[in-house]
Amino acid sequence: MSLFVHLLCGFLILCAVCVALTRDILTSIIIYMSFSLVMCVIWIIIESPDLAITEAAVGAGITTLLFFATFKKIHLIDEEEAKEDQ
Repeated sequence: MSLFVHLLCGFLILCAVCVALTRDILTSIIIYMSFSLVMCVIWIIIESPDLAITEAAVGAGITTLLFFATFKKIHLIDEEEAKEDQ
């Protein structure tokens, strides 16, 4: 079990670095969502189910939806898709 926890912690560090270095906003949102889901698994492993549920709902769920809605509202997502099409 210890190796699994160490792998998850390494993945968390990798996700944090990738979010900071990624220039594509959609990719950053997806990586952030995966960070929250892995953190949810870690909360379950250390036997904190209430924090795991909160992390899954807020971190991976609501925050990701708010990011998508905000970037769609300010037309940032549409501009990136148009650049990729050219």
